[in-house]
Amino acid sequence: MNIPVADLAEFLNGDAQTKQNFVAQLGKAYEEVGFVAVKNHGISDAMISDLYKYVEQFFTLPGETKKKYEKPELSGQRGYTSFGTEHAKGFEAADLKEFFQLGQTVEDGDPVKDQYPDNVVVPEIPEFTPTMVSAYADFEKSGMSLMQAIALFLELDEHYFDEYIHNGNSILRAIYYPPITQEPKSAIRAEQHEDINLITLLVGASADGLQILNMQGEWVPVTSLPEQIVVNVGDMLQRLTNNRLKSTTHRVVNPPKEKWATPRFSIPFFLHPRSEMSLACLDSCVDENHPKAYEDYTAGQYLDERLMEIGLKK
Repeated sequence: MNIPVADLAEFLNGDAQTKQNFVAQLGKAYEEVGFVAVKNHGISDAMISDLYKYVEQFFTLPGETKKKYEKPELSGQRGYTSFGTEHAKGFEAADLKEFFQLGQTVEDGDPVKDQYPDNVVVPEIPEFTPTMVSAYADFEKSGMSLMQAIALFLELDEHYFDEYIHNGNSILRAIYYPPITQEPKSAIRAEQHEDINLITLLVGASADGLQILNMQGEWVPVTSLPEQIVVNVGDMLQRLTNNRLKSTTHRVVNPPKEKWATPRFSIPFFLHPRSEMSLACLDSCVDENHPKAYEDYTAGQYLDERLMEIGLKK
């Protein structure tokens, strides 16, 4: 399935009409498909190449070395999470993956810094942490621009989300799906799920496997070109818009047997707002035909609930 493609440069550099067209195109894609491929997204090829290089180096470290960077008390929100720890909401079987997460770096004296644990540094690969931090900043900048377009689509002020995204609780996650060495119990590497956050930005994975559930209830593979990132709606934005923008169900399936020996790397950026942001349904998204579907939550409350549901928080 070739998902809709949007050019972020049209929003950032276009005239008023071009910008308006981008907003309409993005909103239509999210209402009808839930995923969009974005080009001219501001994350350079060199950055993506470095990111994958150092991520691969990390996951090829010995198991006992990686375990040094696992901090269960942080609920997987910083550092390493070992293979078989996380499972999708509603499923008991663990996903066939391990991952490393890097969070917000607050550098402007914002008191929100006290809410965030320090990032976990990996001295064995000196370039790993600085590259992740640089990539995080690029993803956050692109994500804020996309949220500005979404705000306009929802007939909000263009900068409605800015204050919540600035020093927000976003996460850059590097995922490793190891080679398959024996007949798997399931055809699924990562069970079907929806993302927790506002939007997810994903640079092309090192191998195929991502599928989305379309509006007809069919699983279809997602393909995007190397110069594109794939961006989907998460549950927080679904709640905020009272289901006008739906969080898209997706999964990762195993490769064909001849490719079992091939590992898969994937690096999503989960754009989260600050924890105090209200996810109460927007008044403009509630009417007679669309009654309010969700109780009022803050982003922090909702994140805690979901981390418990997927086995990361006790």
